[in-house]
Amino acid sequence: MYISVRVLAGAKEEKVELLANDRLKIVVKQPAKQNLANRRVLELVARHFALPAAKVRLISGHRSPSKIFSVDQ
Repeated sequence: MYISVRVLAGAKEEKVELLANDRLKIVVKQPAKQNLANRRVLELVARHFALPAAKVRLISGHRSPSKIFSVDQ
């Protein structure tokens, strides 16, 4: 399953918001440098679906706030 995620990095608090069926808005504390925000977003997507992080992969949007993740259930 593919999940579309909109990311805001460098915020004061973290939150995960469900926008539509396959769309999430995720706010993270980590800056968008050295892949820090991407790693944290991957962890939060895995937690949202109650899966281990190894079941979630970043497919596209490595340098963009709009990302697509693959979730293997």
